[in-house]
Amino acid sequence: MRYYIWLDESVKKGSYFSDFYGGVLVESSQYERIRKALTEQAQALNLGTELKWTKINAYQLEGYLEIMTLFFQYIQANEAKVRIMFTQNAFKQVNLSEYQKAHAYHLLYYQFVKHAFGLKYLNPKTPNFIEFFFDEIPDTQQKNELFKNHVFSLQRIPDFQKANIRIELDAISEVDSKQHILLQCLDVVLGAMAFRLNKMHLQKPPNAKNRGKRTLAKEKVYKHILQKIKEVYPNFNIGITTGTEGNVANLWEHPYRHWRFLPYQWEKVDESSLE
Repeated sequence: MRYYIWLDESVKKGSYFSDFYGGVLVESSQYERIRKALTEQAQALNLGTELKWTKINAYQLEGYLEIMTLFFQYIQANEAKVRIMFTQNAFKQVNLSEYQKAHAYHLLYYQFVKHAFGLKYLNPKTPNFIEFFFDEIPDTQQKNELFKNHVFSLQRIPDFQKANIRIELDAISEVDSKQHILLQCLDVVLGAMAFRLNKMHLQKPPNAKNRGKRTLAKEKVYKHILQKIKEVYPNFNIGITTGTEGNVANLWEHPYRHWRFLPYQWEKVDESSLE
């Protein structure tokens, strides 16, 4: 089996939640069919050269609702799997080393890649080849290469070896999201979660009594996405880690999951002090 995973990151520092990372996984034999359908739909809806959460406005609202409906059809059928990870500002990391502070972005990204999809629960009867497509990573080349080397080395971890996971050196790449419709759809879902968790749906323009049209459009897209998630998980809570229903293999089996990452050492912060 061969699996493709597209990965992206979003809000690094939000008012209440930060460090947003997302991924979408598709089995290679399903990829071309899904890619073609989403691309043709986006073109038919005149959504421009690239779908992005930041581009949503009142004029394109209906188009974004339709493309998200199609995207979630594949998720609901478990033909595509989505994972979203974030941290909550109320849980502050403590006792970090200087190295951890300097490499925090990549260290969190590594944890997401390693754990979010539950890859260690893949069926080991045949080799499981994993290919990673990272949206261009906004950091130094030296740090990025070190990060990619760690991702490549995941296959040497005992749990990954037991799952018969193989990662080829040329299967870890940075890509232009304009060329990858699945990465664009992921950007919209990731942006929607950061938007709602950080209460950006309540924002108003300076000196205005009402929220802006763009904010209202984004809120409608978020609510539509949540509705689609709840068609799979009726009581889904976007701000906590999705449960496993008593079966840890659901870390892999579930089509959609959230992960509120908690550091190894943390202290609770008074949430009324957060902005």
